[in-house]
Amino acid sequence: MAYWLIKSNPKCFNIKDLQRAGTEMWDGVRNYRARNFMRDDMKAGDKAFFYHSSARPSGVAGIVIISKAGYADTTQFHPEHRHYDPKATEEEPRWYMVDVTFEQAFTDILPLSELKFLPALEDSLLLRKGCEQLTILPLEPKHWHAIMDMAETLDLIADEVDSI
Repeated sequence: MAYWLIKSNPKCFNIKDLQRAGTEMWDGVRNYRARNFMRDDMKAGDKAFFYHSSARPSGVAGIVIISKAGYADTTQFHPEHRHYDPKATEEEPRWYMVDVTFEQAFTDILPLSELKFLPALEDSLLLRKGCEQLTILPLEPKHWHAIMDMAETLDLIADEVDSI
């Protein structure tokens, strides 16, 4: 199993939206490095932190499971869709997506401002300059466990998942 951090603007799609849906396609990613992670590396069963970006505060909102490995992002083929790519074909897709399934929402956001103080994250892509715009980041097990430990210490992990 691998660990990931996936980012979404909560005004567009947030952890509560995923909780209501259960499982959703993680589509519309138009960054080649993030695309390569989805296409080549993300596997069913991997875990990911759901990160609210461009928010106040930005930070980890919960946990998801990668429920389907990378496959062609269907939005690239539809001219009426905002993620349409006229250079993509079904024979040679340019963009990929994965399916994600809700596992748990934190009781509050674990803000980036707090994560910056974790020594275990010093070498993570999350804190590396130039990687701020990546919507999908791989995490090493030590990064995952450090974030989970902080979430537990701050009492952000509920004993039971709240229903919506």
